[in-house]
Amino acid sequence: MSFQEPFLLHSPFLLCISIGLLLLFRVVVSQIPLGSKLSVVENDFWFSSNGDFALGFFNSSDQPNQFSVGIRYNSKLITAAKQTVVWVAGGDATVGNQSYFQLSQNGELVLFDSSKGFTVWTTKTRLLSVASAFLQDDGNFVLLNERKDVVWQSFDTPSNTLLPGQKLYVFSTLRPATTDPLSSSYSLYMNSLGQLLLRWDSIAYWKSGRPSHLNLSAVLTSNGTFQLMDQNLEPVWSAFGEDHGDSVKFRFLRLDADGNLRLYSWVKASRSWRSVWQAVENQCSVFATCGEQGICLFNASASPVCKCPFKSTSSASTKCLFPRSQECDSGADLVEYEHMLLYGIYPANDSIFQSSLRQCKLACIHDPQCSAVTFTNDGTAQCRMMTTQYVSGYSDPWLSSVSFTRKCLYTDPLAAKPNFTKSPPSFRLVQSNRLCIPCQIGAGSGTVVVFIVIQFGIGIFLYRRRKSIRRRAALAFTGPNSKGLLMLSFSEIKELSANFKYQLGPKMFKGMRADNQPIAIKKMDATIAERKFRSAVSKIGNIHHKNLVKLEGYCCELNHKYLVYEFAKNGSLEKYIQDSKFCGKLNWRKRVDICLSVARALFYLHTECREFVSHGNLKCGNVVLDEDFEAKVTDFGLGIFHGGASFNWVPAAKDVEDFGKMVLMLVSGRYQEVEENVCEWAYKEWMEGNAERIVDQRIDSEVDPQKLERMLRLVFWCLQTDEHMRPSMGEVVMVLEGTSTVDPPPPPFACRRPLDDEESSESALEN
Repeated sequence: MSFQEPFLLHSPFLLCISIGLLLLFRVVVSQIPLGSKLSVVENDFWFSSNGDFALGFFNSSDQPNQFSVGIRYNSKLITAAKQTVVWVAGGDATVGNQSYFQLSQNGELVLFDSSKGFTVWTTKTRLLSVASAFLQDDGNFVLLNERKDVVWQSFDTPSNTLLPGQKLYVFSTLRPATTDPLSSSYSLYMNSLGQLLLRWDSIAYWKSGRPSHLNLSAVLTSNGTFQLMDQNLEPVWSAFGEDHGDSVKFRFLRLDADGNLRLYSWVKASRSWRSVWQAVENQCSVFATCGEQGICLFNASASPVCKCPFKSTSSASTKCLFPRSQECDSGADLVEYEHMLLYGIYPANDSIFQSSLRQCKLACIHDPQCSAVTFTNDGTAQCRMMTTQYVSGYSDPWLSSVSFTRKCLYTDPLAAKPNFTKSPPSFRLVQSNRLCIPCQIGAGSGTVVVFIVIQFGIGIFLYRRRKSIRRRAALAFTGPNSKGLLMLSFSEIKELSANFKYQLGPKMFKGMRADNQPIAIKKMDATIAERKFRSAVSKIGNIHHKNLVKLEGYCCELNHKYLVYEFAKNGSLEKYIQDSKFCGKLNWRKRVDICLSVARALFYLHTECREFVSHGNLKCGNVVLDEDFEAKVTDFGLGIFHGGASFNWVPAAKDVEDFGKMVLMLVSGRYQEVEENVCEWAYKEWMEGNAERIVDQRIDSEVDPQKLERMLRLVFWCLQTDEHMRPSMGEVVMVLEGTSTVDPPPPPFACRRPLDDEESSESALEN
């Protein structure tokens, strides 16, 4: 060995041959010839050439002798327990422990159950001249003919998962990997109109985009976007993960057993999969999410739970079943449940008709088959009648629905109220005129002792109460269910904010969690109706994006209403524009990144939320910077608190205009609220070819002239008087990312409007 190592190292020819043989070996291993076989007993696998994926048998249930064959992640970067299965042959097909999976000599993939002696699943490709198989680096398992053409691929027969690059076509379906009869009824389906539907049996509870007669396909991109694309590969609908655009090596989209569609990303730091997007933000809105366990509602930690409010105490069943429909000899009555929506699931054939509340109730009382009704008035008065024992639904304070369950009235002539009245005992009053000195001394001493004991007890009570409040506030943020939106009492708000000791700005205070993580607490108008406040908080709390400040909790008491946000260490962008001491930290590249981050946040609010969300008051003061100087937008969606009927109380064009002003402020360093003619001055300088004069002179780094030109053109388009001429935030993002060009704009006359009017409108929004 002592002479062989130098010989190899000094022989380039042999070294090249060795490397070539190794590469050839990898190709040969990943290419699978006819006759190749995998068996449960041998526990062998076929691997992709990069090692990221493996195909083989795995145990698919709690039963030790039930196996499926499929593709799973195999990368060394992913821990063994987290190497998720992404495709299963034959959907939910299982076989015994003596079975095998083979690429037969006639070109078919065959899953054979030896214990039962028959073929469970096959690709039916014997007439396609298959010559070999190959597990590609993207996780797609393909069958190739002699010309290396793909004649069959696993990407065309998805199970419950889509990998990046994999497409879902019209009439294709995803189903969750589960043996539970209830969960197996869920599916993701693309209909003939190019819409993605989440369904339970035939009932759709989520849709993507609008109907289209284009030939569409759904695809998950490698940058974390789930899209519907036309034949020209142009997106017509998109959903973005929270880490959209980040460098993430592994992603997948999966229909989970709870009926929700989620996008997952592998996080290196925590060595785990993280959900970065889900189709149905409110899990209780997933049809039959509680099944036979009752109705879905949110607990104090904003986590969905299943409860049965109408179960009979005499019932020994673990299921939440209604009594069987019956004739009522003594008449029937209804039990009312406010803010609750009910629906039948076995069978799911509720009778739905228009009626008034009174007619809806009477219809159920007089129908012996009726078990429950739900009345909803969201513009159209609608009554839903159920005639089954199997009823589910959900309850939420913002729901306008009211439900009634039917019960028979019973009369019992023998029942009578027992008389527990007793005659009061007679007392004889004995009076004495003698003065008892020892008695008075004893009474006085006793009074003092009792007073001291009471004061001591009050002190202990107050100490324990404060300690309990502090402990509840700590558990709210550190408990196992702390990932949802937290509902806090005013006492907990005071404890977290140290009695509002540290003020960050108008009605904004700094607080500290028990784990020493800072939070921002915003005081809201206490006169906001409780139902309206909770409804708005519920919607804002379900909005998640890496460039939006996260709402972590809220307080909603009679005279106290607060919002609790994540804390941004470096404060507002406004501070860095106004103060020369801080301005130097914002170099040219950082300012461009901030503009792009804010644009992505607005684009998400406008197009990717469940309903359109306008910001309505975008300015540098509402953009904050975290510890890495990553920009995040705050105070979004607050218009609904100030009288807006919904999140679309301000048109998107207003946000686009405000964004243009903010970008110009970042580029020029001039505060628009102070300098009235900034827009006109900047446009004039640009028209005269002096764009560099617009740039903030405090920037000490080199300015990219091409990016400056692109940003100024974009600014002047955003400030157009005609709202229809302003770009959408999607177009703004594409321009800032450099994937789209921008033409020279006409004069932005929008900037000539009196700024006094704008300031007054903004101050009105803040108040």
